[in-house]
Formats: sequence, structure tokens, C-alpha cells
Amino acid sequence: MIDRVFAIRGLLLAVLVLMAGNGFMPTLLAMRMEGAGAAAPVVGLMASAYFFGLVVGSLTLTNVIKQVGHIRTFATVVTVLSSSTLFYSLYQNAVLWSVLRLLDGVCVAGVFICLESWLNHRADAQSRGTILAAYMIALYSGQAVGQFLLGLDTGLMLPFVVSSMLVSLSSVPVLLTRIDSPPLPDDGDHLSLPALFRTSPLGTVGVTLTGVMMGAFYGLGALYARRSGFDLSDVALFVSVVIAGGVALQWPLGHLSDRMDRRLVIVMVLGGILVASLVLALLTDHFVIFGMGALFGGFVFSLYPLCVAHANDRLTAAEQLSASSVLILLYSGGAAGGPLLGSAAMAAFGPRGLFLFMAALGTIGVGFALWRMYRSDAVAGEDQQPYQILPRTTPAAAALEPASQSSDEVA
Repeated sequence: MIDRVFAIRGLLLAVLVLMAGNGFMPTLLAMRMEGAGAAAPVVGLMASAYFFGLVVGSLTLTNVIKQVGHIRTFATVVTVLSSSTLFYSLYQNAVLWSVLRLLDGVCVAGVFICLESWLNHRADAQSRGTILAAYMIALYSGQAVGQFLLGLDTGLMLPFVVSSMLVSLSSVPVLLTRIDSPPLPDDGDHLSLPALFRTSPLGTVGVTLTGVMMGAFYGLGALYARRSGFDLSDVALFVSVVIAGGVALQWPLGHLSDRMDRRLVIVMVLGGILVASLVLALLTDHFVIFGMGALFGGFVFSLYPLCVAHANDRLTAAEQLSASSVLILLYSGGAAGGPLLGSAAMAAFGPRGLFLFMAALGTIGVGFALWRMYRSDAVAGEDQQPYQILPRTTPAAAALEPASQSSDEVA
């Protein structure tokens, strides 16, 4: 399996470098707007624009790839992303920055679609899980390490320059790759949202709630830490700790869900989000905030793959790939609304309002999950699909799921 990962090292390096360069931008922009005295809803609007751009890019850039191919599309979106990163340093304005974040979201969607299509092209039934794991490690590692570039923020354009450099350099291993371009994407049949909801109400609602929570955290988590008295280095550390916690708890929680009623694990995770959020909202000790932040990240990062696995438990093999694409779009739609709703809570209750909002979402989720457990029977253990740690990027990532293999591959 190691040789399979080694063969795609250029693509993984591109993900790592890109996320190191672009992953800290939400934190940096939130801190710049906070320093300028912007209200929380303004920061929330800017964050929502990015996730809306992800949705737009996911829905439209496949057609661009069909016209010009993967490499030209990748080079184009990386160039535009690098340029928009420098544009932030020229003029600080909430409306302009929101437009740029929308553009960033479209470009990042294009990057993910191209890279994930390549990875899926290189994967087979035996290596799919290994390639997916390597991709997730590169993705989250770059995102976590990149937060520490926030220390470059001295009020000058230096962090934007460094970010632009890293984004541009991420294109080098892709443009020089000898890996054949994947076939052009095909327009397949898609499971409709109403049909998916009828089949798995908890899966669809849980994924949407995860998107709202993650969008609110990525857009406003740094603002919460800053207004709770953290300096810039501690803000970066807080965001990194949440991401690290998310990586650490996904496998043990998923392993547990394969051995019992998965809905019960989802209830436990939502309850953990509720408790961790209340602690983060009510206590101010920085040591406690770091610890609860790691737990919050562990629970909220795990919720998406748990809900996808629960949905797959109730779907046929033929339905799982198209359902995963719909679930990713539901997540992205929720993420677009999360910063707006979370910022409204912060405007009403101060910094703690962000996690009071998270606690409210956790309460809604627990109530809905318990209601679904009352209304429907559990899936038999032997019929449950194996849990997989999944990216929440674009519909192209759905094809990387080992559970989404074709019947020919499985046979």
C-alpha cells in the first residue's frame, strides 16, 4: 500500500502546501476585521460568502473541467486564488473582502474537485481506504500547521504574501505530475434530496447541523478566542487544537459505532457537543478552553462521517455514491448559513454567544436523534456499513469512499 501512496505524493504535497497557505486565511481575516472594530455579523457575512462560494464552485466547475481539462482548470483556480490573497492586503473593506471570500470558495472548490478526481482515478478497491487516509492526513495537517502563520500578522501585508506564495507553490507538483489526467466527469443519476430524507432523516439533518456548526466555528472561532482575551499566538493554538482534537477522536468513535446502534453513538456525540459548548460558553479559564476546544473538535468533526455512515446503512450500494454527493452539498449549504447565525448569537450575547449557539444546535440534534430512535428500528449490526473518516470538501470526494465502490470492484 505504501507504493500506492508514494505514487500520489505530488498530489498529497499539493494539498498540504495549499492548506498551509490558505487554511489560516479565515483566522487572519477575522482578526484583521476584529482589529478594525467590525461587528460579529460582518465577520460572519464574510465567512458565509466563502462557504457559499464552495457550493457554487462545486456545482459549476465540473463543466469547466469538461471544456478545458483538469490541469488547465487547476492552474487557473490556483492562479486566481493566489491573486485574490494578495488583493486583501491592498484595501480593507468588509464588502470587498466578502466578494473575495466568495471567489476564494469557488477556487478552492475547483482545487478539491481536480485533486480528488485524480486521487480517485489512482485508487482501486484495495488501495481506496489508504489513499483516502493519506489525503485526510495531508488536508488536516496543512490546515493545522498553517494556523501558526498567524504569528506573521504584524499589521502589514507579510502574511498575505506568504499565503500567496504557498498557494502558488502548491501548483508545482500538480503541473509537473506524470500521473495521467482522470477521465472527464460523467453526469450520473443523483438521488434527490426528498428521497434521501425519506430514507435517512437523521443522516440528512445530522450532516446539515454539522455544516452549520463547522461553518460557524471556522468563520468565528478565532473571533471568539480573541474576544475571550487570547493573544494572536493563542488564537492560532486554539484553532489548531480544535482541528487536532477532530483528527484524534474520529477513529475511536467510528470504531465504536461499527459495534453498536450507530444512532446511539450519534446521540452521544451530539450530547458531547452540547456539554463542551456549554463549558466553552460559561467558563473563561484558558486551560479549560483549550481542553474543551479539543473535545468539541473531536465530537463535531466526527459527526459528519457518522451521519454519512448512518445514511449508507439504509441505502443500496447503487445509491451511496450519489447520496454522498448530496450530503456534501447539504454540509456546504449548512456551513454557508452557520457564520451568519453564529454571529447573530455573538452580537446578542458576546463571545460566549457562539458556543451558546452550538449548544442550542446540539440540543436540537439530540432531540431529533432520540425521536428517530423512537420512530424507527435500528439497522442490524451485520447490515451496517463500515465507518470511514471522510473529507467534507466537494462531491468529487464522494467517489473516494471505500463504501462507494462499484459492484464490479466489490465482486
